[in-house]
Amino acid sequence: MAVRLRLTRVGGRKDPVWRIVATDQRSPRDGRIIETLGQYNAQTEPSTIVLKEDRIEEWLSKGAQPTNQVKRLIKAHARAQAAEAAAPAA
Repeated sequence: MAVRLRLTRVGGRKDPVWRIVATDQRSPRDGRIIETLGQYNAQTEPSTIVLKEDRIEEWLSKGAQPTNQVKRLIKAHARAQAAEAAAPAA
């Protein structure tokens, strides 16, 4: 079974919220998932990205392949955390 880390849509009509999930690559977009790994909401300002970093690292070490969009979200989350850590405490 080839596992992918990808987005699945939740939320209402014209109100999308996306979950980052681990799933079999043959499953449909909103089909059966193995594990929920995070959430992405582009409608907030700034966009909200919440990830379970330890679980994502574990899936990647097991050979799971992230989609292009999930790769971008992981990188954006890492950049945001680095900027947050580098900012002086007020």
